[in-house]
Amino acid sequence: MDEHRIAMRKRQLKAGKISFGNGGAIDCTVRNLSDTGAALEVISPVGIPEQFTLVVEADNLKRPCRVVWRKEKRIGVHFET
Repeated sequence: MDEHRIAMRKRQLKAGKISFGNGGAIDCTVRNLSDTGAALEVISPVGIPEQFTLVVEADNLKRPCRVVWRKEKRIGVHFET
């Protein structure tokens, strides 16, 4: 399988939140993470906007994101600058 990522991702299993709009949030699990993006596991990708903020409280991480792919229960995001 070809690898097209800019940065190597490290496997994770951390609780996160997809934060958007006026305080709306959806729970997620961070499955892998790099300096440039992440793969998130969600109950359903339906209703998740194209842009949001990923919050991982355990790491004091708060990053604006853009969705780059969606699958049945996972989404891939690129961190915006």
